[in-house]
Amino acid sequence: MCDACLIESVKQSMLSRRALFTGAAVTTAAVVASGLTTARPALAQAAGKVVDLTHAYDGAFPTFDGNPGIIYEPAVKFAESGYQLWKLTIYEHTGTHIDAPLHFTEDGTSVADLPPERLVCPLCIIDIKAKAADDPNAMVEPADIEAFVSANGAIPAGACVAMNSGWAAKVGDPSYRNDAEGKFAFPGFSKAATDMLAGMDVACIGVDTLSLDPGNSADFAVHFSWLPGGRFGIENLAGLDGLPATGATMFVGAPKHKGGTGGPARVMAVL
Repeated sequence: MCDACLIESVKQSMLSRRALFTGAAVTTAAVVASGLTTARPALAQAAGKVVDLTHAYDGAFPTFDGNPGIIYEPAVKFAESGYQLWKLTIYEHTGTHIDAPLHFTEDGTSVADLPPERLVCPLCIIDIKAKAADDPNAMVEPADIEAFVSANGAIPAGACVAMNSGWAAKVGDPSYRNDAEGKFAFPGFSKAATDMLAGMDVACIGVDTLSLDPGNSADFAVHFSWLPGGRFGIENLAGLDGLPATGATMFVGAPKHKGGTGGPARVMAVL
């Protein structure tokens, strides 16, 4: 299926470190008060290392539809006014960003209404770099989840499970988005895997690629099953190689515009 056809199918179908740790202390209290005990051990073990999981992006950053995801226009110029600012035109699903339930449901939860306790979560990273090196459309499968649990223990409820395919290193190269024939080609999750994770009460899945579904998906099965269940996703993650498989707490700086289907986010992991 061509890129344009695939896009049309979708259309039709649907801070300083101090400040961070001050916020972490407040969040810890909130987590305890809310009863979300699954995130508390990861927070309690934090030793002070912060890993940024967010790509800096501009109009050249790869996007699903191929159009610039952000456009800058000078609104105030320093030479004229003594200060400066940009007028930004931003498309929600560009750069490192959140897919909220509303993205693939008519009346689902917007990004502004995501429960805040779900935005602070233990991070579990499933490494499929070896598979992705052989198959650009490799998927996280149930067997990968089972192997992860066997090696690292149970995935806690409320966690974010992120795929590390090694694709973040390709940003800036056409192969991040397409194969040599110009077709979408990048790893993602299988529906069987995300169905398994939904049964574990995982809050979020994350990918270091353009989409939760693999590039050769023709039906967006993961988007259509995962998001309407009230869960969210994060696409275009960076920095996963700088983290262990478990032990980090992820902080998702979600945008909060009313009715939003998602949006660019600053995502951090704390060890």
